[in-house]
Amino acid sequence: MKTAGGRPIRLRSVSVEDWRLFREIRLQALAEAPYAFSTRLSEWQGAGDTEERWRNRLQNVPLNVIAYYDGAAAGMVSAYEWDTNVETVELISMWVAPFARGRGIGDALIDRVREWAARRHAARVVLAVRDANETAIALYERNGFQDEGAVVADSPAAPAERRMVLTIP
Repeated sequence: MKTAGGRPIRLRSVSVEDWRLFREIRLQALAEAPYAFSTRLSEWQGAGDTEERWRNRLQNVPLNVIAYYDGAAAGMVSAYEWDTNVETVELISMWVAPFARGRGIGDALIDRVREWAARRHAARVVLAVRDANETAIALYERNGFQDEGAVVADSPAAPAERRMVLTIP
């Protein structure tokens, strides 16, 4: 078990049955850091806030992890196999709660994705990060990700993003 400041960081993989727990932290993430996600909080509230939708999200994305620090949900990350032909895993939905930032939570979540990818014999982990999210970029670089350049946006109004890649030895 990893620790931060002598306190344990507990990582928990969540399944379809944990949809309420995942919903709670995902909505926190979207509310606190809208600048970091391609989806909006409003898309997951109201008519979009259904048990079926949350269960489908957890079913369609095979790795969903929640980090706990001091007994509270402190972060999350998800990942899926992006392209089996080149053995690539994509890291998505990374977020660390403000109270837990700078305590190793992000590092622990990235380690879990790296371990999961290695068990699938992936050659690399890829992600997209907003250009303006300098803190996240620094976290990814510290964990061995290399900048591969700009992501081609679906829309001219979309925020600029970078593609980053981690090669798995």
